[in-house]
Amino acid sequence: MGKHFVRRNENFTCEHCGQTVVGSGYTNHCPTCLWSKHVDVYPGDRASACRGMMKPVRVEFKKGQYVIVHRCTTCGCEKRNKAAPNDNFDAILQVASQHR
Repeated sequence: MGKHFVRRNENFTCEHCGQTVVGSGYTNHCPTCLWSKHVDVYPGDRASACRGMMKPVRVEFKKGQYVIVHRCTTCGCEKRNKAAPNDNFDAILQVASQHR
């Protein structure tokens, strides 16, 4: 598999909070609780065998945009994902305040 982005328009149920999430093709985390799942090696490829839950552990602010850093609770892999416009901003602030 290459390193290019594969857009997948998939809906899912968050395994952390149970929220039903309607995917846009770029959705990679729950907009309610911000948790994700370790399914990709490269964005959209679904090639990761881990399948662990990805906890939002920090928020970075880069180039005028919030970036959520997720850490896999199974293997420790960290991935950065842009915050989406429909993400729960209170949840973003809560993660950001925990890691100052």
